[in-house]
Amino acid sequence: MACFVVPLVQAIATTAYRRAHKENRSTWMGRHLASLETMLWGGSVMLIVDHVINGELTWKFPFFTALDQAGGGAVMLREMLTVGVPMSLVLTAVWVVYALLKDRKATA
Repeated sequence: MACFVVPLVQAIATTAYRRAHKENRSTWMGRHLASLETMLWGGSVMLIVDHVINGELTWKFPFFTALDQAGGGAVMLREMLTVGVPMSLVLTAVWVVYALLKDRKATA
């Protein structure tokens, strides 16, 4: 129910970093940072839509249905740690491979 929070925070941080360091295009990471940003934003939006469709997110406070019950905050935190963090790590690892391959192709 809250697994999208971790990639969403990573997307916000990536966007802020890329906008603050526009001159950092000399490294392979800097050249391909926009693609990581796109992957993170797209995945986060898709997960939000999925959670709305499944009724795990609502349009009224507290927005997360888990927070309506006792102990819901702990359940959300556990899901962020066990699902959100690994999901962000895998997505970032896929991006690293993509960026390295794309960079290698550009130099060849």
